[in-house]
Amino acid sequence: MQVPATSANLGAGFDAFGLALDVHLAARTVPMVDGSPRVTNRGLGAPELPNGDDNLVWRSFRDACAAFDRAVPDVALEVTNRIPLERGLGSSSAAIVAGIVLARAVTEAPVGEPALVELAATIEGHPDNVAPAILGGLVAGARGDDGFVVRRINPLPGHVALAFVPPSAQSTDASRAALPASLGREAVVDQVARAGHVLVGLTGAWSIDPTLVGDRLHEPVRTAALADGGALLDQLRADGLTAWLSGSGPVVVALAREDDEQVLGAARAHAAAASSELMVLALDRLGALACPDDGCALSGVGGCAQCPRERLHW
Repeated sequence: MQVPATSANLGAGFDAFGLALDVHLAARTVPMVDGSPRVTNRGLGAPELPNGDDNLVWRSFRDACAAFDRAVPDVALEVTNRIPLERGLGSSSAAIVAGIVLARAVTEAPVGEPALVELAATIEGHPDNVAPAILGGLVAGARGDDGFVVRRINPLPGHVALAFVPPSAQSTDASRAALPASLGREAVVDQVARAGHVLVGLTGAWSIDPTLVGDRLHEPVRTAALADGGALLDQLRADGLTAWLSGSGPVVVALAREDDEQVLGAARAHAAAASSELMVLALDRLGALACPDDGCALSGVGGCAQCPRERLHW
């Protein structure tokens, strides 16, 4: 199975908006062998990720089995990760979702996507990353009287996400702890107006004004902690791009038309100047995808271009 990376907040949508991106964590179950690790990690961050029962994918797998009222199968996991760790691209959420979706597939529990989102959001704390990781596309989520309420739509077509990935990581917990406890009334009104403008623009209903993408709650504190003090984000917006700090950062994401070579060329120059890796990512519309060993969840036959088995190789 596979789970896409995600970019959360999207400017002013703090803890509420998220977008799935086409780079993945892939995982599968294999027979447990005495003396072997519970989890075999490959790919980005593999050396520092735990391989025992404290691995986040396995913990989520185990917790999901309990939530589904199913016995935990005595299996091991093979996990291949292509999502940069602690960069604001939802690597932890992808691990949580991988464990939950894999548990549903293995135990054949009759659980729908809304319940998966609820469980994943409960583990993560909020739905902005886990919901698009499960559902794909553009997602808005909020806590209602009876749990999380999530709505999904396909994002605007013909665009790619430009993710500027610096070499240094940033702790989400430390970043969250630095946020202000409250905002003044005028700032709250401005925040709501900006969030609505960007969310509707990302559906393609109107063009987004890049001067309205920034927020008043999390970006000022978080960009100040970046090595460049937020200069890259400011430059991208000055270039007329819809750009935001992805999650808690330090990755900055900008949208561009997939055929705009001028913008892509400028993005490569900005990435080089900032000593960052540029990842040009399609917008994922599938979300988490679990396929049996002998079949395909999409086409029903082998050879699908989205096959998770291909993404298990590193």
